[in-house]
Amino acid sequence: MNKIEQLRKQFPILSREVNNRPLVYFDNAATTQKPEAVIERLRNYYESENSNIHRGAHFLSQMATDAYEQARKTTASFINALHPHEVVFTRGTTESINLVAHSFCKKFLKPGDEILISAMEHHSNIVPWQIACQEHQANLKVIPIDRKGELIISEYHKLLNEKTRLVAVTHVSNALGTINPVKEIIEAAHRKDIPVLVDGAQATPHMPVDVQALDCDFYCFSGHKMYGPMGIGVLYGKEKWLEQIPPYQSGGEMIKDVSFGKTTYNDLPFKFEAGTPNVAGVLGLEAAINFISETGHDTISSHETDLLQYALEGLKNFDGIRFIGTPEHRAGVISFLLGDIHPYDAGTILDKLGIAVRTGHHCVQPVLDYYNIPGTIRISFAVYNTRQEVDTFIKGLATVREMFG
Repeated sequence: MNKIEQLRKQFPILSREVNNRPLVYFDNAATTQKPEAVIERLRNYYESENSNIHRGAHFLSQMATDAYEQARKTTASFINALHPHEVVFTRGTTESINLVAHSFCKKFLKPGDEILISAMEHHSNIVPWQIACQEHQANLKVIPIDRKGELIISEYHKLLNEKTRLVAVTHVSNALGTINPVKEIIEAAHRKDIPVLVDGAQATPHMPVDVQALDCDFYCFSGHKMYGPMGIGVLYGKEKWLEQIPPYQSGGEMIKDVSFGKTTYNDLPFKFEAGTPNVAGVLGLEAAINFISETGHDTISSHETDLLQYALEGLKNFDGIRFIGTPEHRAGVISFLLGDIHPYDAGTILDKLGIAVRTGHHCVQPVLDYYNIPGTIRISFAVYNTRQEVDTFIKGLATVREMFG
């Protein structure tokens, strides 16, 4: 706990009050808070390095370019990509998925083909594939889940067939906390030569990710969910796929040669990075990666697991509690309902007590339809949260229940 208390001091926002109460921030699955190292990296870039990259011979441009490309190498190392040029910087997980949905499907998806996703996907890993299937007269198939909130893997194996062109599945559910067996999912797909995209937005903050060990074809994640800035994300893609698929956007850096008769696209990864990039965001992402690496995945995982178990133990005997999703393998996310109290009402009262939780459908409406509920109360943990904050939350929840009789 001494280490955690030291870590907390690196996050300026955690010292503030909300409604005259100490802030308890349990909305980390939506976005994490930022350590001083990330904030300072953004400040330092704009104060002393600000310049457009890849386009200037002057000192600042070269300095910013070198820092940007070093951040790419740092990111590649973080996920153990084989090559730095397999790392494409995007605005976030959503854009990374849209890039693949557009470019891969434009190249490979034909009428009658199938895209396979799961029933627990975030809207960002549903809608892009729906659009692609509509555009190419293909079909979207869905791996079902059970009441525990786990994929029915036997049904997944049945759904894989000669028409399947790609599997897109989340590594960790943002609403249920379920950690999916992505290694098994990938191996089964690869036995039929089917590529797999993994939505890793909820995985990279909590656990080590090795894209070579997973052998995934695409992996997507966001900076703001792993202590980094908003507006920056990563698409990892195997070189063989990134070489084959066409650009997602055009203009600027993605061009090698242009004439009115023909344009030649740039080499990887610049082929997919049109226009002026979010240089500050990339450097802030690198600072966040360094923060995670220095803290250590073992520290993060063990502490968040402790908080998860402590919170579940504190809540399980709470009158009227109904957990939504009880997976065996889960990250630090708990979704639940409290009697007949509407999640929004509960969240509003908790906010008055300085406690930040997420309420609503969490951009997974099909999941809530499956459970036949309008929404949930969701708490989600980060390395800077404490048992004391869990105690404060449970007391706040008791206040909510008392107010509604």
